Amino acid sequence: MVGFRVFAGPGTKCFIQETALFSRQVTVLVGHFGSGKTEIALNGALDLAADGVAVTLADLDVVKPYFRSRSARYILAEAGVRLIAPEGENVYADLPIIVPQVRDILRRPQGKVILDVGGDGSGARVLGSLIDVLPTTNIEILVVLNFSRPSTPDVAGAIAMVHEIEAVARVRVTGLISNTHLMEETTPEIISEGARLAVETGTALDLPVVAAAIHEDMAASVNSDLGCPTFILKRIVKPPFEVQPQRKTVGPLFVLN
Repeated sequence: MVGFRVFAGPGTKCFIQETALFSRQVTVLVGHFGSGKTEIALNGALDLAADGVAVTLADLDVVKPYFRSRSARYILAEAGVRLIAPEGENVYADLPIIVPQVRDILRRPQGKVILDVGGDGSGARVLGSLIDVLPTTNIEILVVLNFSRPSTPDVAGAIAMVHEIEAVARVRVTGLISNTHLMEETTPEIISEGARLAVETGTALDLPVVAAAIHEDMAASVNSDLGCPTFILKRIVKPPFEVQPQRKTVGPLFVLN
């Protein structure tokens, strides 16, 4: 259900329309390094758990070392969220164990399932390995867009990323999430411009922008008319932008069960 929250800033008060993300049984979040999808996944899992919903969060992002769900495994465990994620430093060695676990959960889901998946070719291939157990209904596959990142600097780049994900993973993206930010340097103008570009991308792809993600400390400062509902975030993980991802270049990424 979509609702409204009131946020007050210095001399201001605004009503923010919120969206109900994670309302489907399975929600897949896909995005490039630095998109902020993991923080959205963490917030969604914790929100669901706080409402008494059984929730499983699976970390299938093969890019490392930062912005990974396992960075918050203790917070999730305390909240009652089941986390499936690599235990050690070698993500690729753990994938043959992780992927079959996720496949079993998708075959017999209990409660809600959130999949945190990388948006590059490797991540899309991991998602594609699950295609036979992904539900055909009651699922959202959402691409998280951060137009401040070099992988999606403009609408054309965002469109290309969506098309690549769909082609490699053999899935149909169902919506977009606007999450344009520059960490601590984010301004209301950056958020508003990112939402505008996300809506333009959605129009070109005939996809809805299901939410604009906004950190709660910025909510009172952002124009409430973003062209889409909002999803208010609490900051849970703080990885540095300057850390470069490491990708596997040889050998199998995963083994199907």
